[in-house]
Amino acid sequence: MALDFAVTWDYRCPFARNAHEHVLTGLAAGADWKVTFLPFSLGQVHVEEGKPSVWDQPDQDTGILALQAGVIVRDDYPDVFPAVHRALFALRHDDAKLLNDRSEVSAVLTRSGAPADAVLDQVDSGQALTRVRDEHERYLASHSVWGVPTFVAGDEAVFVRLMDRSPAGTDPASSIRTIERVVDLLDGWPDLNEFKHTSIPR
Repeated sequence: MALDFAVTWDYRCPFARNAHEHVLTGLAAGADWKVTFLPFSLGQVHVEEGKPSVWDQPDQDTGILALQAGVIVRDDYPDVFPAVHRALFALRHDDAKLLNDRSEVSAVLTRSGAPADAVLDQVDSGQALTRVRDEHERYLASHSVWGVPTFVAGDEAVFVRLMDRSPAGTDPASSIRTIERVVDLLDGWPDLNEFKHTSIPR
């Protein structure tokens, strides 16, 4: 029986990048997982009281353009979603480029095999923002999600920070073990609420 879970992302978060690389590596290797990739706007959860929401003023947010593009590719061009997903994380964390730079996002889409104009047309139409908002608000309400990456399985949700990466081409055994361990703790041991090292070995 497939392991069924969801995981949130915002391309600005390095820990989301780490977790999603592990998930993508496992899936590429044939891991028996049913994964739902959930957009979650870090910009929206950090809007100050009384200020306009990201939904009302998306142009003011640094991450929402890329997040919308990722959602459109996830839904409409799933065959190239893994490549686009990795590349949009890399745009921010490896290339130090801006996620709200339309030309950079368009170039990533094209290089990764997605039809950039068609994807960005859906951003311009508002359809992409509607999808992001609906999923963001749904899991905020149902599972009290507040950040990324949050893993969700059944009624349980947990925020996870994985310290290592899994770039394309990495031996998948470690990634599969890592993700299955996370989901097992989430689904099988909900009494564990917090487990955090006091220091990070370097």
